[in-house]
Amino acid sequence: MATRIVDGIEVETSSGNVFADLGLSDAEKLKIKSGLLIEITKAVRRLHLTQEEAGRRMGVPQPKVSALLRGDFTNLSERKLMECLNRLGYDIEITVKPTADPVGHLTLAVA
Repeated sequence: MATRIVDGIEVETSSGNVFADLGLSDAEKLKIKSGLLIEITKAVRRLHLTQEEAGRRMGVPQPKVSALLRGDFTNLSERKLMECLNRLGYDIEITVKPTADPVGHLTLAVA
């Protein structure tokens, strides 16, 4: 992150991943999971589903839906979040391609 002074205040420019900015070791995974969670929340709202209805549709108990809608995705894998989106009517496409970097990166693109 770059640091600069704006109106006498030290400002750090984000890397684009708040989890990386916080120094979390699994920052890329957390960014992917949070992006999936945002899409789940949008879908539940768009479909006007209750938490109970969303849970039945996604195959998770209502208390987990409640936790999800509050931003808690700690107990669900990326795979389970993708399965939830599938069950809410989303297609998911995974693209694998070589990178010039020594280690590849995970990214989420939403259409």
